[in-house]
Amino acid sequence: MERVKTGIYGLDELIGGGIPKGHTVAVIGPFGTGKTTFGMQFLNYGLQNGERCIFISLEEEKESIIRTSEAFGWRFGEYVKNGMLTIIRLDPQDAKATMTRIEGDISQEIMATGAQRLVFDSATLLTMMFREEHEKRGILFSLSRAVKMAGVTSIFTGEVNPANHLISRDGLLEYVVDGVISLDLMKEEYKLRLVLQILKMRMTSHSRDVHPFYIKENGIEVLPSF
Repeated sequence: MERVKTGIYGLDELIGGGIPKGHTVAVIGPFGTGKTTFGMQFLNYGLQNGERCIFISLEEEKESIIRTSEAFGWRFGEYVKNGMLTIIRLDPQDAKATMTRIEGDISQEIMATGAQRLVFDSATLLTMMFREEHEKRGILFSLSRAVKMAGVTSIFTGEVNPANHLISRDGLLEYVVDGVISLDLMKEEYKLRLVLQILKMRMTSHSRDVHPFYIKENGIEVLPSF
């Protein structure tokens, strides 16, 4: 099986060498645990290795994404200029336009750019645009189908249920993806520690332990154990 390396230091060893090519993985966690950083680091690794990438955002504007990347030493601005990286901003206030783009345009844009990696930030904001559960489920399936059709390996970020950090906010995202990685905060005496756990990864033998991780100046680094 062909694997796509994540570029997250210490993670690939925990998932059999990388994400199976063409799979979608949800990275879920509460606010401030590094979900967007995870997605950007995943893209940066691909860009450094000559892969075209797409970042779809419902949260940040293009300029903000580029500035954030530069803080880690990742040259997203240059990659946008040379056509290696496409940043798409969807309007979180316009559900109809967003649905139209996801159901009709996203897979075409992926194939037109030749992208091999994609990050969607965030799936939670996407589902919050819709009121009924069947609408939420339908738009997630449409998004998953669009990227699957294009053959791109994808990361979808998502918030967690406040009462249970091991499931997504709506309890729907994990059913449309091939893998789920949890980023969380663990209280340790007088401080909070960042921890990562692989909850699901289809077609892969993976660690089920809780692993500490750090967000350093050059990105996320996962440790094998405490």
